[in-house]
Amino acid sequence: MVMNDDLDQALNVVGPRLRALRRQRDITLADLSATTGISVSTLSRLESGTRRPSLELLLPLARAHGVTLDELVGAPPTGDPRIHLRPVIRHGMTMVPLTRRAGGIQAYKLVIPSGSRRREPDPQTHEGYEWLYVLNGRLRIVLGERDLTLSPGEAAEFDTRVPHWFRAADAEPVEFLSLFGAQGERAHVRARPRTEDPPERTGGH
Repeated sequence: MVMNDDLDQALNVVGPRLRALRRQRDITLADLSATTGISVSTLSRLESGTRRPSLELLLPLARAHGVTLDELVGAPPTGDPRIHLRPVIRHGMTMVPLTRRAGGIQAYKLVIPSGSRRREPDPQTHEGYEWLYVLNGRLRIVLGERDLTLSPGEAAEFDTRVPHWFRAADAEPVEFLSLFGAQGERAHVRARPRTEDPPERTGGH
């Protein structure tokens, strides 16, 4: 009886995890259907929890999202303390997820290779709020009418409903951290400066 309860609890979290993974990767149900061969209606029912997931459905979804089955169903750890980060390539950027929970604010490390600066800006919009912090290299951000260049130690935050685009500012690759809230969540900051100049941008220490 306990085992059945544990199984039901694990399967109940699959829908929200699937929806969160798809939104993190900014892909539609139609895109995912084309990748996995699973119909849009079945994918929608899986995400809403009205379709019970099976192994034949979960395997292609885990491959498409670059996660293990254990991560997909939220299986308990097996004694291995290491965090297995699985990079995802999207729009020419390498994204390494740093959080392992579905929903809420997600953290990523992103690497944009050299040579990407030659691309023309193509600003996009979507729901959410994002905070960026540059680790290495220089990051060019086009945000609405503003064109900014961030150096290591500098940060910026903005509503992603504002048209935005970013690439390496020069011939060197750039590495930066990203905190992203899909529903517009902002990170809670205990101490903030007295004045803000949108988009909020702060220098390094």
